[in-house]
Amino acid sequence: MKTIDENSCACNDGACAPGAMNIGENSENRITTARYILAGIPILAVWWLLYELLEPVARWLAAHFAQYLTVFHLSPGVIEHLRSTVEFFFFEGPKVLMLLLLVVFGVGVVRSWFSPEKTRKILAGKRESAGNVLAALLGVVTPFCSCSACPLFIGFVSASVPLGVTFSFLISSPMVNEVALVLLYGLFGWKIAAIYMSTGLVIAIIAGWTIGRLKMEHYLEDWVLELQVGESAAWEEEKKSFADRIRYGLEAVREIVGRVWIYVLLGIAVGAGIHGWVPTGTMASIMGKSTWWSVPVAVLIGIPFYSNAAGIIPIVSALMEKGAALGTTLAFMMSVIAISLPEMVILRKVLKPRLLMIFAGVVAVGIIIVGYLFNVLI
Repeated sequence: MKTIDENSCACNDGACAPGAMNIGENSENRITTARYILAGIPILAVWWLLYELLEPVARWLAAHFAQYLTVFHLSPGVIEHLRSTVEFFFFEGPKVLMLLLLVVFGVGVVRSWFSPEKTRKILAGKRESAGNVLAALLGVVTPFCSCSACPLFIGFVSASVPLGVTFSFLISSPMVNEVALVLLYGLFGWKIAAIYMSTGLVIAIIAGWTIGRLKMEHYLEDWVLELQVGESAAWEEEKKSFADRIRYGLEAVREIVGRVWIYVLLGIAVGAGIHGWVPTGTMASIMGKSTWWSVPVAVLIGIPFYSNAAGIIPIVSALMEKGAALGTTLAFMMSVIAISLPEMVILRKVLKPRLLMIFAGVVAVGIIIVGYLFNVLI
C-alpha cells in the first residue's frame, strides 16, 4: 500500500504542513510572475512608442514656443537661442528619464542576487589581483554611492576583505553605475558609454591594487582595526522567487529614480542653457586638446563639487558639444564622482590623513592619465 509522507500532506489539526505551504507559495509566485509579464508587454510597447515620439514632439514644442516669443519683439538671434534651449530640454529630459526607468529596473533585478552581505562574502579572502578585478566588476551592479562609503568600508574591512580590494570596490561603485552608463548612452551613444565603463574599471582595479601593494593597513583609524567579525556575523542567503526579484527591480526604480530625477532635470537644464547660448567652439580654448593643462585643472576643479552622475553628465555633454575635448570632460566628470571633497570628509572617519591623501592621489593620477590618453587617441 502506498504511503503518504506526512510532511508533504495537506492540513493537520487546522495547520498546513510545510509541503502544502510550499506548493501554495510556489503556485502564487508563478501566478504573480505571469501577471507581471503580461502587464509588462503592453507597458514596453507604450514605452517604445513614446520614446520614438520624443524628438518630433520636442521639435514641435520648441517651434511653437519660438512662434509665441515673436509677440515680444525679441531679436531673431535671441529667439533662436531660446528655441534651441527648449528643444534640448524637452528632448533630452524625458529621453534620459525613460532610459533610467528601463535600465534601473533591469539592473535592480540583477542586484537582487547581490546584497551587501553577499558582496562581502564573495570578496572576503580573495587574493588581491583577482579580488581587485572582481570588486570593480561587482561595483558596477551594486547600489552604493559615495554617501555609503563609510559604513561599506567598515563592513568590508571587518569581513577580512583586503584593503586594496575594498578600495577597488569603493572607486567603481559610485563611478561606474547604471545611472552613469544610461546617461552616457542617451547623450553620447554606446561607444562613449563603453569607453567610460572600461576606463572607470581600469582606474578602480589599478588604484586598488596599488594601494594594496603599499600595505597601508596601519593607516586605518585604530577603532576600525579593532573590529572583528564574530559568530553573530554568520549569514544565510534568503531565497527569492522570480516574482520577488521583479518586485526588487520595481523598488529599485522607486528608490533610485525617485532620488535622482531632480538632479537629471537640473543637469539637463544647465546643459540646455550651455547648448542654446554658448557659441560653438568656445570651450575649445579652455578644455580643448591643444590646452595641455586642461586635464589636471579639470580634475582639480571637479574635486570641490558634490554631484552624482545624474547631475554632472548632461553638463559634460553640453561642454563637449561646444568644443571641450573628450578626455578633459571625462576627467572632470570622474573627479566629481570619485574623489569629491564631501566623499573625502566621509572617508576621513575611517582613514588616517596619509592613507586618505594617497587614495585621492592615486585615483587622481589615474584619471589624469585617462584624460590625456583619450585626448591623444580620440
